[in-house]
Amino acid sequence: MLQADGSQSMAELSKAIGVAPSTLNDRVKRLGRMGVITGTHAHLDPHALGLSLLAFVFVGWSDGIVEADFLKRVAGAEEVLECHHVTGGWNYLLKVRVKDTRALEAFLGNVLKQVKGLQRTETLIVLSSPKETSLLPVTA
Repeated sequence: MLQADGSQSMAELSKAIGVAPSTLNDRVKRLGRMGVITGTHAHLDPHALGLSLLAFVFVGWSDGIVEADFLKRVAGAEEVLECHHVTGGWNYLLKVRVKDTRALEAFLGNVLKQVKGLQRTETLIVLSSPKETSLLPVTA
C-alpha cells in the first residue's frame, strides 16, 4: 500500500490493514532500518514536464577501460533514468527521458559519443507504454 500511495497517513494505513497505528509505525521504521524502504518520492508526469520522448539506448565496447568514463558520464546525465549492466551483445542498457528527438540527439552527441572507446549504440524510441510501474511484487 505504501508503494502505491506513500502520502497516506499511518492512521489511514493502520485502519486499512487492521493494526494499531503505533504497531504500523514500528513496522515501517523497521523496514527502513532493514533497507527495504529506501525513501518516499513524488511520481511526476514526464509529459506535464515536457519530457515526452522515452528511449532505450544499448551501448557497447570491447575494451574494459571504457567503462569507468562511461559510468562517470552517465551518472552526471540527468536524462538517464536508469543504467543497467546487461548480458548479450551489449555492455549497458540506458533508459533515457528527454523533450524530443533534438534533445535525444544532443544527449547522444554530448554525453555518449564523448566516451573514448565507445564503439556502438542502438537507440529504440518508445511509441507508447501500456504498462510502466515501479511497484515491486510483495506478499502480505
